[in-house]
Amino acid sequence: MTATTNDSTAGSTEELKTHEVLLSDVAADKVRSLLEQEGRTDLRLRVAVQPGGCSGLIYQLYFDERQLEGDAVRTFEGVDVIIDKMSVPYLAGASIDFEDTISKQGFTIDNPNAGGSCACGDSFH
Repeated sequence: MTATTNDSTAGSTEELKTHEVLLSDVAADKVRSLLEQEGRTDLRLRVAVQPGGCSGLIYQLYFDERQLEGDAVRTFEGVDVIIDKMSVPYLAGASIDFEDTISKQGFTIDNPNAGGSCACGDSFH
């Protein structure tokens, strides 16, 4: 996993914050592939933690063209991963990967901060 940290944004004097989430090379390749399919090079992968699910918290992964005040940003193999300031502590040290097997296809998050998850595997606490 290769990461670079952005220190400034064009037209902005505010220093960008970084986060500790890792994106695997396989996941970065999948994100780039999805962005190419959409024809959108202006989008970033946003990762967030939201209230919900039977264990209390759920992950949200989606493409976003916005960058909000307080967002933490890190670039992996040309893919910007953005996390809002409220989600950063919940995701510190987490790893995002992509699985493509006969039994499972999709992004996975290995989060050392999750105390447990529900039986369906969609939420954590």
